Amino acid sequence: MCTVIVRTGRPLTLMGIRDEFADRPWEGPAEHWPDYPGVVGGRDLKAGGTWLAVDRAAARAAALLNGRGTPAPEARKVSRGDLPLRAVVSGDLPDADLTRYDPFHLVLADPDRVRLFSWDGHRLETSELPGGTHVIVNTGLDPDHERVTTHLPRFAGDADWHEPLRDPPSDAPEALIVRHELPDGRVFASLSVTLLTLAPDGVTYEFTDMTADQHG
Repeated sequence: MCTVIVRTGRPLTLMGIRDEFADRPWEGPAEHWPDYPGVVGGRDLKAGGTWLAVDRAAARAAALLNGRGTPAPEARKVSRGDLPLRAVVSGDLPDADLTRYDPFHLVLADPDRVRLFSWDGHRLETSELPGGTHVIVNTGLDPDHERVTTHLPRFAGDADWHEPLRDPPSDAPEALIVRHELPDGRVFASLSVTLLTLAPDGVTYEFTDMTADQHG
């Protein structure tokens, strides 16, 4: 996942935009994991995990972004896709050997607070997001990132969060909905968008498959 937008308050609103290689297999949100009953998310069919998990009973969500830093050693590396599943159930960063994971940012949100866990391969940083609207990208809370400066105002106040999703896909560095056609013929693009509201009395979950038109 390459962009997470969060607006604190009651309800808390969270949007996760997943950018990935278009040929990486996945399936839409459901309760895919017997070991995590009640947890809903889209499933990555290559590694089995997810990029965004929701525990409706706890009104909690966990979203994963790739980070920047030092990759884990290939011989010991495990998929980061289990982190949202474990975090959304426990309500905290999983007690795990982080040196086995490539760099990541993990957003953990419930109606009362949002925490950001950032691992660069050597050091873990934990922060609690202040009230307001935040755009989190692969470099974390990066106010100077082109995507943040371009799109943060579009999600402020009473803005319609669906409107930016109508942007045409672009390979511009500031694009929110991306599409990069690589020299080897592969395509890296925004594949799906999840829009959530979290409140003590319930969760709303809206999922958009951005590849639906391509599938017919």
